[in-house]
Amino acid sequence: MTRHAVVALTLAAAVGGLTAPTALADSTPVASPVAAVPTDPVVTGVTVNGGKDVVVGTTERKTFTVTVYGSDDSGLEMADVDLLGPKFGFYTTDTFCETATACTTTFTVDPHLDPYNDDADLNNANAGGWYVNTLVDTYDGASFLTKHAGAFLLKRAAGITVNAAPEPVAKGGTLTVTGKLTRANWDTYRYAGYTGQTVALQFRPKNSGTYTTVKTLKTDGTGNLRTTVKAASDGYWRWNFAGTTTTAPKTAAGDYVDVR
Repeated sequence: MTRHAVVALTLAAAVGGLTAPTALADSTPVASPVAAVPTDPVVTGVTVNGGKDVVVGTTERKTFTVTVYGSDDSGLEMADVDLLGPKFGFYTTDTFCETATACTTTFTVDPHLDPYNDDADLNNANAGGWYVNTLVDTYDGASFLTKHAGAFLLKRAAGITVNAAPEPVAKGGTLTVTGKLTRANWDTYRYAGYTGQTVALQFRPKNSGTYTTVKTLKTDGTGNLRTTVKAASDGYWRWNFAGTTTTAPKTAAGDYVDVR
């Protein structure tokens, strides 16, 4: 073999070697996508009555919604919702879910029906803090119970009156402001005086849209309010009760007084 032939064979081998990486790259296996791992079902929150307290008087029923929010890889199918309150207060219902993440149901509270026993009355001891327990079913057959998934206050409705006298009154004269704070009594189906409660006396000048607290005082043994103030200008007087954990807040309509 001549020297030129050896060189030619060497170059051919070198050229052939350059194609090897391409061949290896074409044969490299492609990793398969990782299968999604099913997620555990979970309740993420509960909204009762749009986030407001549930307030019940002495005669009318109160209807409100409870929405349970959650997630599951197959979606939420159905929810069993229980409301639990003081002195064995209890309501329950179930509903199919509107979406894969929310289930809304409706409850009705009747002041003449006990939430635990339909043969008895709702009573004053049921007022206060309530909890929401929920059992949720998913489309893949899973069920999960969440205790105390939400909370709300069931309150007795309140009433308040005001009267400022005399009307009209001389400028600088003494104005007597009276009133009474009452609340629903679920034992008697009537409103009764709410005693020992702090109430604010507020004033709004004739051409103003803002009330300002002038003084605060407590209701007497029958829920009555009475105080005196100096009459300085025309305007509106009212009593404002902030509410408690068992009783809803209430504000009286302003009583206008003409100061001359």
